[in-house]
Amino acid sequence: MTLGVFFPIEAFQRDEPTMKNQVQLAQRAEALGYSALWVRDVPLRDPSFGDVGQIYDPWVWLSYILAQTKSISLATGSIIFTLHHPIDIAKPACSVDQLSGGRLVIGAAAGDRPVEYPAYNIPIEHRDKIFRESIKFFREITLKSYPVLDSPLGKLLGRGDLIPKPTSKKGIPLLVTGRARQTIEWIAEHGDGWLYYPQPVAQQRLVVDEWRNATRTFGFKPFAQSLYVDLSDDPDEGPSPIHLGYSCGRKYLLKHLQLLQEIGVNHVILNFKYGRRNAAEVLEEIGEYIVPRFPKHPA
Repeated sequence: MTLGVFFPIEAFQRDEPTMKNQVQLAQRAEALGYSALWVRDVPLRDPSFGDVGQIYDPWVWLSYILAQTKSISLATGSIIFTLHHPIDIAKPACSVDQLSGGRLVIGAAAGDRPVEYPAYNIPIEHRDKIFRESIKFFREITLKSYPVLDSPLGKLLGRGDLIPKPTSKKGIPLLVTGRARQTIEWIAEHGDGWLYYPQPVAQQRLVVDEWRNATRTFGFKPFAQSLYVDLSDDPDEGPSPIHLGYSCGRKYLLKHLQLLQEIGVNHVILNFKYGRRNAAEVLEEIGEYIVPRFPKHPA
């Protein structure tokens, strides 16, 4: 199992991150051995959700960060495939992948913010079908040269080709986020992994087992999840639940992460939004005492 961290790397109220010192914090996360930096795709602010991600467009932000980091993976959690045309996802994705030397991982979501669908003039009730078509279109144009495509999303007749292509002939790793209104069998076949939401360990074990059963015929495909963390300055403090995570000391956090590893979780993305402490201190403490227990994979 490996550990990543969500932008913004800071604690903040409501949906008002400052975005201060993010480059320095990203560079420090890389130096400490975190395996990935994660960005969000939030086209429109909806105060009822309390989250605008890193504020900046995910592709612009990733381009900015990749130029100032060296080896840490860059990941989206997640790009809303139902709201953007697959060409307009593939072009920046392959560009970031090439410019970063193959560091990109794509989390792909169907979206869950009702305010965004009428703004894009997309029927929210059709997002499951649009998601499937978009993933198929994305795969075709990133993996094939001059593809022939006849899709509800557009036609390519072998005369146009997307450039650049991904650094790997296998394509950019793509993790489906949540259920995306799809069957587990579809996710197992069409995703390179699954990005899920945090739950109590006993419940998450059932989801991981379901994933392993569904992917049995496809070989290993990773299971990832997020986790909100409010790290106490007392390392012995026990857990108190917060939204999608825990307020606790580092000893309990380590124990919890080890339990997730035991049930088969392969990557955990830490989010410091609800923290009481300065995020730089939390990043450092987790980096010193916990990250070495979950080392990142070689490049």
